[in-house]
Amino acid sequence: MEAQELPIIEKPESNKNTREMKLKNRFTKLQGLSLIIATLLISLIGGYLVCDKFIWSNKDLSRIDQQIAFYEGQVSKEPNNPEHRVNLGYSYNLKAQNEDAIKQLLIAIDLDKKNVGAYFNLGVVYNDEKRYDDALKQSKKAVELAPKDYKGYLLEGMVYRKLKMYKDALASLEEANKLMPVNNDIIFEIGRVAEDQGKVTDAEELYKKALSYDPLYKPASEALTRLAAKTKDSK
Repeated sequence: MEAQELPIIEKPESNKNTREMKLKNRFTKLQGLSLIIATLLISLIGGYLVCDKFIWSNKDLSRIDQQIAFYEGQVSKEPNNPEHRVNLGYSYNLKAQNEDAIKQLLIAIDLDKKNVGAYFNLGVVYNDEKRYDDALKQSKKAVELAPKDYKGYLLEGMVYRKLKMYKDALASLEEANKLMPVNNDIIFEIGRVAEDQGKVTDAEELYKKALSYDPLYKPASEALTRLAAKTKDSK
């Protein structure tokens, strides 16, 4: 009779180590996911893209510091991964460390000439730095690479407004609105164009429309307060 092969039984210590490794890997992935979700929440709730200034709480700043540390670690592990560079650059921009942000985003573009996120975020940073010609160049590149993504057109419209090119600003924002209707960032920015042109009534209506989409949308409520103060002062 042929001898029956006995099953191999792992030692308890080996099973324990395997479980610990799985838990460790799972924790690392969850940590990274949590940071990404936190980033999205900060940008969405704060109206990050359209605000000229933003007041961060100590809790938010602590979260951003953790986010920066995390992505610095990712860049250290995989320096040739452009997505890590984009995420780190975005995180630096949240902390207003724009020189560091620009450095990381330029490296990301060198690594991947078609990385839409790198061009878009670099445009946002240049816009914050009032380097409007550079910001416009990056926004146009983002639109060229991703013509169906509304964010490139939104940024383009914002920059055109800063350059007082209102006709071009509205054309870009209307294109963004076609791609992403019922978006408070877009409606708010169209309101900014109207306000800059002295069309106060139109601006008020647009800000109220943005608030109808999201009653907690802070940029629009602040804009209405600003317009009310201007109207009061002019009387």
